[in-house]
Amino acid sequence: MPWAGALARAAHHAPKLAAPAIIGGAEPPKPLIMLDPGHGGKDPGAIGLSGTYEKHVAEAAGQELRNQLLATGRYRVAMTRSSDHFIPLAGRVELAQQHGAALFLSMHADALHNPSVRGASVYTHAHGASDTQTADLARTENSADRYGGPLVHGASPEVQQILASLVTEETRTGSAHMAQAVVSSFRSRVLLLSHPHRHAAFAVLKSAQIPSVLVEMGFMSNRLDEAALKQAGHRAMVAGALCDAINRYFAAAGAG
Repeated sequence: MPWAGALARAAHHAPKLAAPAIIGGAEPPKPLIMLDPGHGGKDPGAIGLSGTYEKHVAEAAGQELRNQLLATGRYRVAMTRSSDHFIPLAGRVELAQQHGAALFLSMHADALHNPSVRGASVYTHAHGASDTQTADLARTENSADRYGGPLVHGASPEVQQILASLVTEETRTGSAHMAQAVVSSFRSRVLLLSHPHRHAAFAVLKSAQIPSVLVEMGFMSNRLDEAALKQAGHRAMVAGALCDAINRYFAAAGAG
């Protein structure tokens, strides 16, 4: 067929089509924020003077913060728990590592021996405590694994010290910057403790690679804090301040 040869010759001499050029690279993935509502399941956390459970306040505030973060369109968000169940402390850190989280934020409303103390605060990891009150708070938090039964054991002091030494300087710096952002964002909206950025050996903050902070939104041992945290409007304000702090943290990290 003479036309078949003509088609073959035309195809041979036709200009080759180049593959479409890729302009720029793919968009980098949005940073993943791991939210950790404290306690849960058989571990109620602190119980307020009127019977409010810390675990319920932490979960409600965590869900509110998740919604606000997703609404910005800037982040992916995961939660260590989104229902009322128990997770060992090490399991919370492990979840953050498995998700490749860029930031870990643990949310609490614990109790103190002094019921007159009220206000929010933020904590970063250190082998020694910044003050006696924070040392007591860390001991209480680190004992949460007792609810897990005999198969869940906290690390010995020796192992805790080794784990603390693995936390990189970059992670410590990131955690400190996030804590400062929380204090700045809370200052005009939420009552703070004096010296609101404190530190101690909190087991849940021991990720070697992920900047991590623990936020006390208030204290269940104080009647006014408990009453405020029972209100959805107050929790939304706290979540808004935390969302703003996260925005500040990543804006500063991007500029650095």
